[in-house]
Amino acid sequence: MDAQKVDMFIMANGKFFESHHVMQIRERLVSLDDSKWVEVQTLQFKDPTTLLIVSLLGGGLGIDRFMLGDTGMGVGKLITCGGFGIWTIIDWFMIMGATREKNMEKLQRVLM
Repeated sequence: MDAQKVDMFIMANGKFFESHHVMQIRERLVSLDDSKWVEVQTLQFKDPTTLLIVSLLGGGLGIDRFMLGDTGMGVGKLITCGGFGIWTIIDWFMIMGATREKNMEKLQRVLM
């Protein structure tokens, strides 16, 4: 694949991934067949900052985990009122990393 297209993709979507994954993503995209490029371009990634704001406002109800796709954890947070507040506070610090990991998993599924 064209390196310039890959670099533009990285610049536009780099914030959705952990910084240590960016070079791995670039290498994988450069070696990717052009037929997969359209599929990669149509992927919608979750914004870690948005999930942090949702976690701060509605994390005690599990809304952040539902948005992330972790239905089981969302139900657990909803039933326990955010793990009696403890789970909610922990998620304030971890939800951005979890969002970036989910985005990486979504990209990996397309690249396989």
